Formats: sequence, C-alpha cells, structure tokens
Amino acid sequence: MKNKFKAFKVFKITLAVVCGFLLFGFGTMYLWNWLIPVLFKGPIISYWQAIGLIVLSKILFGGFKGRGGHWGGRHKMREEWKKKFEERMSTMTEEEKEKYRNRCFSKF
Repeated sequence: MKNKFKAFKVFKITLAVVCGFLLFGFGTMYLWNWLIPVLFKGPIISYWQAIGLIVLSKILFGGFKGRGGHWGGRHKMREEWKKKFEERMSTMTEEEKEKYRNRCFSKF
C-alpha cells in the first residue's frame, strides 16, 4: 500500500513540474511575443527560445544555487549588520540616539 501511495505521489509531483515548466515557457513566450515586437520591433520567439531565455536569465540574474546559498548569505550579512547596529545603539545616550535619528530622517 505504501509503494502505491509513494508512486502516486511521485507521479503527481512529476506531473506538476512538467505542467509548471510548460506553463512558464508558454507564458514567457506569450508575454515576449505580445510586448517586445510592438514596443521594440524585436523578433517573435518560439517556445524553445523562451525556455532558453528563462535559463539564460536564471544564469545571469539568479544562479543555480539552492535556497540557502545566494539569499542565505545576504540574510546572514543582514543579521550581522543588525547585531552591530543594536550594539552601537545600546552604548549611545538618549541625546546621541535623538541626534542620530534626526540625521537619518532628515534625508527623507
């Protein structure tokens, strides 16, 4: 019974991935062919060119790291910055804090 459930689950996940891949490719192709030729006099692309465009943009802008890789490093840096900022603020007097707030918010 477990094997049937596991096989069905694998089938559903595979079907969802394939459908997502198809929809994302056709969506990209549709949007490109709707906007680019009209706005920039660019070429009309096929489905496989749209998939290639998605892969190229992923390489150029996102990389192929896992969830923890690219964004995890930025999150860690943000946490370190926040910790340093809180330490700095804890050593300030109320006057210094008010002066700092005024300086920061005067830019906005």
